[in-house]
Amino acid sequence: MLTAILMAATISTWRFDLATQPSSPGRIAVPPSQTYQPGGYGFEPQATSDGYVFSAAVPEGFYRVTIRFGGPEAGRTTVKAEARRLMARDIVTAPDVYQTRSFIVSVRGPALPAPPANAPGRSAVTLSPQEVASRNWDDRLTLEFLGHPQVAAIDIAPVEGPVIYLAGDSTVTDQSSEPAASWGQMLPALMTPDIAVANYAQSGETLKSFISELRLAKILTTLKAGDWLLIQFGHNDQKVQWPQTYVDPETTYPAYLKIFIAEAKRRGAHPVLVTSPERRNFRDGRIQDTLGAYAEAARKVAREEDVPMIDLNDASRRIYEALGPDQAASLFNDGGADRTHHDNAGAWLLARAVAAQLAEKAPGLATHIAPDLRTFTPDAPPMAETDIAPSLAASQERPRGD
Repeated sequence: MLTAILMAATISTWRFDLATQPSSPGRIAVPPSQTYQPGGYGFEPQATSDGYVFSAAVPEGFYRVTIRFGGPEAGRTTVKAEARRLMARDIVTAPDVYQTRSFIVSVRGPALPAPPANAPGRSAVTLSPQEVASRNWDDRLTLEFLGHPQVAAIDIAPVEGPVIYLAGDSTVTDQSSEPAASWGQMLPALMTPDIAVANYAQSGETLKSFISELRLAKILTTLKAGDWLLIQFGHNDQKVQWPQTYVDPETTYPAYLKIFIAEAKRRGAHPVLVTSPERRNFRDGRIQDTLGAYAEAARKVAREEDVPMIDLNDASRRIYEALGPDQAASLFNDGGADRTHHDNAGAWLLARAVAAQLAEKAPGLATHIAPDLRTFTPDAPPMAETDIAPSLAASQERPRGD
């Protein structure tokens, strides 16, 4: 393992065979007994009869992961990366029949370029204690293989290309534990293999805190011309009991949205506003309004700034009302006790709504969305699609804030 750690200091591309012997020169054999050690590669201790977790140390950046699915047994493999980002689902292989899929994973740490002497700023993003322990901010690329996985080989190589950045709160973030999930962590599985999704959203965030904690600054260190920045805030911004971050829908909320838009446009990137999904509060079969003033403010800003607007507030209401109070509860965390945060099923449907509207409204993004996922009808949500393998991170945590 010492050799592997020394290799990690200089290597930027890993080529692994999950077998006892490498199949060709230049590849690394990784037997099931190979446990991960810092700076190297191997299996994490979370393995169960339903799957396993594999990690490899890599520098911060974007990586194309190419997986050869298949093995001596029939397989049905779902892949999640880092903190449960859905990358590929239900890859079915017959015994000794193989197929290859690839996707791009964003790997990041909290460090920022140190500000010059006497300049304001800090050298790292302000992370919560939960984030410090999260796979989203560590020094490795982590893959979960779920279902009945059959994986023969994994290649990890640095890549450059277009990126969709996500800025938002707990309804967007990569939720770290089952059964909570968000549309942001489902979105990668709806995209083509040539684009990355970098999800910087975090539970409890607001427009103001996203700036003050240097989360926006972190995005701006790598945001480049031609990238997209999706911006969804409102759940926590509307909380008057949070006086330091409250923003008024008529004045300060649109003003802060315009800051995010201006920073993206300055770099040649494409800002996209997303209205917040509504909470699941029914009365007489209809969803009650709790975020309408903020959704309408976002629509107005989108018109004024001439930027695309994904109306997830409207789509979410239509999804819930189409299903009705009882079935809509099945889309939410804590068995429906939570009326704000979703589970895998709800997150998938909201991601489908986002992807379909991106295909329609965001110039240049349609070709990066899987062809069969470019349309979606909120009034007839496809519940048959929502059976997604649960992560091995099965402990239940209540998201911080909204």
